[in-house]
Amino acid sequence: MIHGHGGNIYEIAKTLGCSAREILDMSSNVSPVGMPSGLGDVLSERCDEIISLPEVDSKGLRASFAASVGLKDDHVLAGNGTTEFIYTIPPALKAKKALIVGPTYSDYADACRAYGVETSFLLAREEEGFRPDIDEIPAGLDNVDTVFICNPNNPTGQLVPAAALKRIIEACPGVRFVVDESYLPFVPNWEAETLAGVAADNLIVLHSFSKIFAIPGLRLGFLIAAPDVINVFRPFKQPWSVNRLAQAAGSFLVSQQAFVEGVAQFVQKERKAFLGYLETLDTLTPFPGPVHFILFRLNGELRAPELFNLMAEHKILIRDCSNFYGLSDRFVRIALKTPEANKMCADILISALSRQ
Repeated sequence: MIHGHGGNIYEIAKTLGCSAREILDMSSNVSPVGMPSGLGDVLSERCDEIISLPEVDSKGLRASFAASVGLKDDHVLAGNGTTEFIYTIPPALKAKKALIVGPTYSDYADACRAYGVETSFLLAREEEGFRPDIDEIPAGLDNVDTVFICNPNNPTGQLVPAAALKRIIEACPGVRFVVDESYLPFVPNWEAETLAGVAADNLIVLHSFSKIFAIPGLRLGFLIAAPDVINVFRPFKQPWSVNRLAQAAGSFLVSQQAFVEGVAQFVQKERKAFLGYLETLDTLTPFPGPVHFILFRLNGELRAPELFNLMAEHKILIRDCSNFYGLSDRFVRIALKTPEANKMCADILISALSRQ
């Protein structure tokens, strides 16, 4: 169970005595653009379908998603967010020891811990901009059967080129690689970097609709693998794990490639503008990647929990990264929103950090 994650607007609103709608949530790294136009209409028009059970295995949705990434539906499972699959991987693969490339999302380690899987970490170095050295993976594979890689990574935002990942995956055929691509659609021309179409029996790719389409409350994610690997997961799949509205939304969203491209373009422009506002601050060091959230290091006396509280007083939430293994209370993550919101956040940061 995650504690101290981003997006906890209801608790903060209660503390501040305001409505959750008054909170500017820059701690949750969903799309700054919001939902695609037309999705609300789809959900409204098909709401009456919830009087019946959804497709037990989301066959229609799986077929639509598989076709959108150039695969057959026997390469895909649909689930209640990628979280369902992260927690299914250890028992389905009978994992004994996992290597986690970090600092990264805590659920990989939490899922392993829940099933008694031993974990080790390959931590990217601050002095190298938190860009992971994938070539160090083979040296850390002693008794390891499963490797978790978030690409682009959360919270560092760094992207490992697909060619480098393919090389390592091919060089280690006895090890299963789980590559979580939940944030990859925020990268321009992301199709060139996805591993979804790679024919490797030791590769599992996770893909999420929650972030890029701003629908985390619907819970919709996909697992992509070779058919034989998919069959290993089937006994662990609960029936009807994807609700009917999520199935309807997913079938609509697979056709929204122009929207995805627009989000990526918006992110590139806004990230440059946001970093430009802060470039004179020597008390804040950014580690920008190609995605919509940025990891920052605090260089002055102010620490992450203190900055979190200060920003919360202004009804702005940022992500205190103290509880990411491999980071410290010197680090925060900020997710981009609208141009106006980004400017307001930058102004408050400048005011707070300039007083140190």
